[in-house]
Amino acid sequence: MNVLILSAGTRNKVVRYFKKELEGRGRVIATDCSNLAPALYEADKAYLVPRIDAPDYIDRILEICEKEEITGCFSLIDPELSLLAKNRERFLEKGCTPVVSSYELCETSLDKWQMYHYLQERKIPTATCYLNWEDFRKAREGGEVSYPVFMKPRRGSASIRINRVNNDEEAKILFRYDEEIMAQEFMSGQEYGADCYVDLISGKCVSVFLKKKIKMRAGETDKSVSINKKEVLSMVASFAEEAGYRGMIDLDLFEEGDVFYLSEVNPRFGGGYPHAYECGVNFPRLLLRNLEGKENACEIGNYSPGITMMKYNEVKILPQEELIG
Repeated sequence: MNVLILSAGTRNKVVRYFKKELEGRGRVIATDCSNLAPALYEADKAYLVPRIDAPDYIDRILEICEKEEITGCFSLIDPELSLLAKNRERFLEKGCTPVVSSYELCETSLDKWQMYHYLQERKIPTATCYLNWEDFRKAREGGEVSYPVFMKPRRGSASIRINRVNNDEEAKILFRYDEEIMAQEFMSGQEYGADCYVDLISGKCVSVFLKKKIKMRAGETDKSVSINKKEVLSMVASFAEEAGYRGMIDLDLFEEGDVFYLSEVNPRFGGGYPHAYECGVNFPRLLLRNLEGKENACEIGNYSPGITMMKYNEVKILPQEELIG
């Protein structure tokens, strides 16, 4: 069994986790468009590939799948998820299972405005959003929303171009010069992150890990502590399962009073997933079992609370002649 990790970037630990779980039963292959992506050099074999927006990108990935006899593949970046979902049948023809949710869910998850309406329609608590200056101004003057607010792109990841805005002048300028931006109600409560796994065979959510976020860096959880709240674990599991997600899901939540608000959903490994793995919440094992045709039993809540994660920097040093490509 061989696994292909796409757009591996700096996610060295994810590569290591899969190598450990395979235990000699197969290999981990990794790709990236940069030969300076350190996670490439953790894999058993690595490939330098075009950018995901290149016309021949999928063809190149399919060539790798065929050559390396890949059983399953997944991406670690948001913009690639829809691309994988759209080409699902082409991967299956090569004997490779793309571990990704449906194209529609990937698109909804990437588009924060679509996700806002998706959650509203299902009466799931979420921060109120506004797509243009006029709607936002009327809501503010009507007392429905007040400063500060977050201004962010509809489609974006890694917290790029997110601004905290404190007055009309700033908000009006951002709305005027960026057609893809939206305003989101500022949530001042405690932020949480949830990692969950939805079984590829049964469609049941079989694992959820909840962490209280202490500090963020570049859109990823930098410091966090594990929390085991059954009602929140149940809420996350029900949402992921009923929505129809598959595989690894990363969710952001805010606690305001006694209500948990769902903020964002990323249908991939989250940047803070190592916290879950080190607490025994083993998604690589669950995924590999699914790729073997085995259904997983429910493991929700099987971890200890009060375990703290603190990220720190590491470096990869290589002679130039050992760089890929």
